[in-house]
Order: sequence, then structure tokens, then C-alpha cells
Amino acid sequence: MGYRDELDTPALVVHEEILERNLKGMADFAREKGIAMRPHFKTHKTSEVARMQKEAGAIGITCAKIGEVEALVEAGVLGDYFIANEVIGPLKTSRLVALMEKVNLRVAVDSVEGAQGLQEAMAEANKTLDVIVEVNTGQDRAGVLPHEVLPLAEKIRESMPSLRVVGLMTHEGHAGKTMSQEDLTATATDAGTKMVTTAELLREHGFDITTVSVGSTPAAFETTQIEGITEMRPGTYVFQDNTIFRFGKIGPDDCALRILATVTSRPAPDRAVLDSGSKVLTVEPSQWREGYGYILEYPDAEIVSLSEEHAVVKLPESMQGMKIGEKVEVIPNHVCPTVNLTDELFVVRDGEVTQTWPVIARGRVR
Repeated sequence: MGYRDELDTPALVVHEEILERNLKGMADFAREKGIAMRPHFKTHKTSEVARMQKEAGAIGITCAKIGEVEALVEAGVLGDYFIANEVIGPLKTSRLVALMEKVNLRVAVDSVEGAQGLQEAMAEANKTLDVIVEVNTGQDRAGVLPHEVLPLAEKIRESMPSLRVVGLMTHEGHAGKTMSQEDLTATATDAGTKMVTTAELLREHGFDITTVSVGSTPAAFETTQIEGITEMRPGTYVFQDNTIFRFGKIGPDDCALRILATVTSRPAPDRAVLDSGSKVLTVEPSQWREGYGYILEYPDAEIVSLSEEHAVVKLPESMQGMKIGEKVEVIPNHVCPTVNLTDELFVVRDGEVTQTWPVIARGRVR
């Protein structure tokens, strides 16, 4: 019995051979460039993939929230962690201090107020925390602008003795939202140049900046071309998803994670319904094509709407198939929130389910 017959739907299926190829490809690239790999945990949220990443040469793991680090520690995955997010408030800083007894931790900062909260917690615990200044290189989310980095770093050095500024980070996610390879390269190059230039400025003012970290799977091979980038934090590369298809380098065969779904209704010649609604598929749109996912067996079909339990599929008039009871595989638009919607990933090798991986950090959003 193959996995399509064995698994009830909807189910998130990981094709292990593709996963291993993706892990090796990015690890080999980082090794050849002499850049440290610190991949993002938020994509897969499993201890198994985190261990595979470390075995492939990752120096540590990047997490989005303290809860993700806690989940990994509970699973026995110890080591070096970077929280690529601001940690604000005493409820969080107390958890941070507790984790520092078990693992090495670094934290992002982008404000005097945020840094001061960390300083107070570290001083009380008699600890020193390495902090990484988050730089806004164009995404306009968190982070200070390049010209604001030095004043923030100096303020931390002057008045917060329990904190040590050791590096810079950015998430050049805006590069991944461009619509051509040329624009992606230009945007990523600009982000990388800003990071290296800012790091040099801090060094000129006496800061020992050892980490210049960038993080974006679509831009991973571009931003890292800038001499002086020391670390990369890709996330979605492990599974890949529908969003990156537009650049032509990644296609369905590179996507390790798919949603196995069943056709539950065929109410009209041009319409079918799958059992993978918004509780399974992310509602994020794709930037390169209409719809809420890529149906592997029917690439010309379009998932036009999602309700909680239903995915409505529009079919071309001439399309055959999509019979009730048929199972299909859907590649999500954005794999990270998709994984967070499920309890487990079913691992397939040679057409058979070989393992079930719990999503240990599902819902760990604090």
C-alpha cells in the first residue's frame, strides 16, 4: 500500500529525498562561500529537521520566538540559538534568562527601550547577553535604518554593560517579493552592501562585529555574493513552496512538502472541491499566479477560494479527471504558516510512509 492509499486527508507529506537534496544544496553553497549557516526553524518546526540541518553543518539554529527555542530544548536539541526578533517585556526576558542556563543565546535588538529591558534582566541575573542589531535594508518591517545603527550601538555600549553588540542582521524579504531575477539580484545586492558598509562603520568605532547575518531563501544566493557577509539564515529552502516558482530556478520537483488532499465534490463541469480548506492551506496569495496553491497533477487548475474545510477549484473546460475520491497533492503558496496549522508531518520515501514527525513548535508564538 502506497502513501496515497495509507494516509487519510488532508495530510502534510514530506518527500524525504527532496528534503535531503534541498538541505545538502544550501549547506554545500554556504560551505563553498565560507559563510556560516544558521537556518530558520520557523519553516519546519520539527526537531528532526533541525538535527538534519546541524548534521549538514549548521553552526546553530535561528528561531522566531522564545517558544520555539523552548520547544527544541524540550526535545533535547541543544546548542547555539539566535532569536531573530525583539524580546520585549519581563515575561519574556525571564524565560530568556532561564534558557541561558541550557543553551547559548543571541537576541535581536532595534531600540533603546528593548535593549534596556534586556539589560535589566541580565543585570539582575548577573549574565551577559550578546545582541545583534536588526537593520532595515528595505523591507520596512522591524529594524533601524543603516544610519541609525551606530547611535543605537553606542548607546548600548555606553549605558548597558550587561549587553554586548557583536553583530548585525537583516531580513531582506523584500528582495523575494520582486518579480524578476534582475530585480531580485539588485535588491539583494543593495541589502548586502548596506549590511557590510554598516558593519565596517561600527568596527571603525571600536565594535568587535563578528556577525553580519542575512536571511531570505529567495535571495540566499544573491545577498551572500557581497564580500563581508558572514552568516545566512534561510528558512523555506528545506521544503520550498509555490511563491518562488516565478524565478524559474525552483519548480514543483524541488518542493519537498505537499498537502495530500481528496476531491470531495464535483458539483459542476468547471468546479471541484478539495478537503484542504483554510485550516490546512495558508490564505496568503501567490505572487506569480492566481490561487491558493499549485495542484501537482492539475497545474492548469486554480484554487480560487478557501473556506474552513473546503478548497474550491476552478477547472478549464477541457480538463478531464478530478473525480470524487481522487487524491491530489497541493504545493502551498507559503509553507511556513501551512506547517504551523498541523500536528504532524508524514515522511515518505520510495512511495511509502516511513516516519511521522511531530510539529513540536506548532502554536509556539510567544
